[in-house]
Amino acid sequence: MTAPDPKEIIIREGGPRDAETIVGFLCAMAAESENRRLDPAVVRRGLERSLARPELCRYYLAETEGRVAGQTMITFEWSDWRAAFFWWIQSVYVRPECRRRGVFRALYEHVLREARRRPDVCGVRLYVEKENAAAIRTYERLGLRRSSHLFYELDWSDLAAGGP
Repeated sequence: MTAPDPKEIIIREGGPRDAETIVGFLCAMAAESENRRLDPAVVRRGLERSLARPELCRYYLAETEGRVAGQTMITFEWSDWRAAFFWWIQSVYVRPECRRRGVFRALYEHVLREARRRPDVCGVRLYVEKENAAAIRTYERLGLRRSSHLFYELDWSDLAAGGP
């Protein structure tokens, strides 16, 4: 795949026909960003449930030259302080040969346009592994700023315990 021209990047919503690609991207993202091996069957079940229930999340895919070059997923967090939703940008992945070519920027700008058109959305958020310097630089170049909040979790899934 040659370097995509940002004007030729098409953003579309992901669906069942994209399952193989999305599962592959999710597994590759986990391996690259967190050095974790995901079970593709479990990821596929999670994806199928997501696609069947758009109130949970939505996937957006970036295509160039007829091939999916990258993806992101949006989830929704209600803010009672703002009486509106934050859209969380998650599951970001861009094929290695398409990085630094405007693919994530196109996805991000699409998400921002969609979010800003909705009166029930007050902003976007994302989290990033603190050691992922390349992603942090990308997000900061796009105008995202580090939050004053820290992120804590209690995860009792097999994955958190070193799982598959």
